[in-house]
Amino acid sequence: MDKELTKTPGVLKAAWLIAVVTIVSKLIGFVRDIVIANCYGASMVSDAYYYAYQILSLSLILLGGVGGPFHSATVAIFSKLIPDINEKPSEEVNRLYSTFMNATIICFIILSVIIFLFPEQIMGLIIAGNSGQMITLAAEHLRIMTPLLLIGGIVGIYYGLLIIYKQFMLPNLSPIIMSLAIIAVVLLVPEDNKGYALAWATTIGAVLQWIIQYPNVRKLGYKLKPVFEFQNNPHFKEICELLFPAVLSSTIGQVHIYVDMFFTSSISEGAWTAIGYANRVFQFPVGILVTAFLVPLFPIFAKLVADKDYDGIRNYFNKGVGVLFFAAIPIIIGILTVGLDAVKLVFERGEFDETASFMVAEALWFLSVSIIPYVFRDSITRVYYSFNDSKTPFLVALSSVALKFLLNWILISKMHFGIGGITLSTSLVTLFNAVILGVLISKKMQMNYKSLFINLLKMIISGTISMAVCWICAVEFNKYIHITNSILFEILKISAIALVCMVVYIPLNLLFKMEYAGELYNRLSAKILRK
Repeated sequence: MDKELTKTPGVLKAAWLIAVVTIVSKLIGFVRDIVIANCYGASMVSDAYYYAYQILSLSLILLGGVGGPFHSATVAIFSKLIPDINEKPSEEVNRLYSTFMNATIICFIILSVIIFLFPEQIMGLIIAGNSGQMITLAAEHLRIMTPLLLIGGIVGIYYGLLIIYKQFMLPNLSPIIMSLAIIAVVLLVPEDNKGYALAWATTIGAVLQWIIQYPNVRKLGYKLKPVFEFQNNPHFKEICELLFPAVLSSTIGQVHIYVDMFFTSSISEGAWTAIGYANRVFQFPVGILVTAFLVPLFPIFAKLVADKDYDGIRNYFNKGVGVLFFAAIPIIIGILTVGLDAVKLVFERGEFDETASFMVAEALWFLSVSIIPYVFRDSITRVYYSFNDSKTPFLVALSSVALKFLLNWILISKMHFGIGGITLSTSLVTLFNAVILGVLISKKMQMNYKSLFINLLKMIISGTISMAVCWICAVEFNKYIHITNSILFEILKISAIALVCMVVYIPLNLLFKMEYAGELYNRLSAKILRK
């Protein structure tokens, strides 16, 4: 274990690097969303685009993105076959790469052809309570963006290889390419009444994502050859055993989204767009945290499992998840106190009005409570993957589909919660998955959650007090601060509440002797004294 603990500075350095790159990527993504919101608002056109994109994002983001099944399977298997990342891959590794890549290309070409030929039938299954015009429009968007399906799997393998070789920058920067392509095309084609330019821009961005990854993978020594060892390559069999349940698990997650789409389409025009924007706001801080810590930790988990160093896994897991919990509490406080202000600041201009802002904020409030189970679920899932077990996460996700449908039916159809009911059900399902996965990991190894959850309890107490103080300050700010410039008002209010939160939250955690706050205080003190 001691040997592995010496890797901690490297992990922290990589985490900071990934966090910075991810922040840049998310900020440009926000600019993209602002441009889209300004041009299309929360309308039928934007709904059609996001309905279609949601299907194809299964490949580009869920399957092929950082942390997705293709990235995870590549890291879990290839990292054990590459003893020295400074050397070119062996012939065995290259043949495995070609076999994996060829299988991916064949499968996704078949799926792409099916989607391209039957887009209206597919959208008709998902969109309920809308006119044929919506289905036709969404189907055309789906047809235009079909190439995303193939590109997602390929890029996912590229991501995994680059991360094994500690090239963290490119995989986390590449989403910027799509964002920039969308921004450029939407601004160049302002009179896009049906959103077709937006769909084409998304496709162009995905192609560019693939193009910028390829030279680095080639430079590492990986060359695609006509190798099809689907039957007699044991390592490809390992990939399949890990990949297929992981793909199914992500697909089940997408089924949850399709259930949401079905119920959302009966709420109001623009509701699905609002939920999409709420998820983007949610993913800005949470995605940065999870990506920054789990991307460098995952290869370490895989190596620790190979070495059967379970103490090392427990240590890294508790430290990593503890830090995520510590950072998550202020995010929840911020969303609940100034979430509406943040949405107004980012989106409210052009076609995006005050009603749309409130729709997004409402969805965001109920989604915020899922942050704690979200980071735990994603972290414990990486431990399962390190054991080459993706079946358990799949079965847990599958078991939650009925729960998702039931909760949506109760909250939307019976209790008429509206948009908030959709995201509240998501939070409850995330909690369910986190609890079940946390319990079932005992079949692999015994985790030590005691210190983790004692620290979480301290954080929650500190967070509750901080939340009350921030809420009072936010109310008083609205009473006594009057600025005609709404943008300046929102910036000042958000900044003031963030400062209050930190001033209250961190000292309270120090008072409760919460170790992560102590470590943060010691690090900052040491840096200040050095200066």
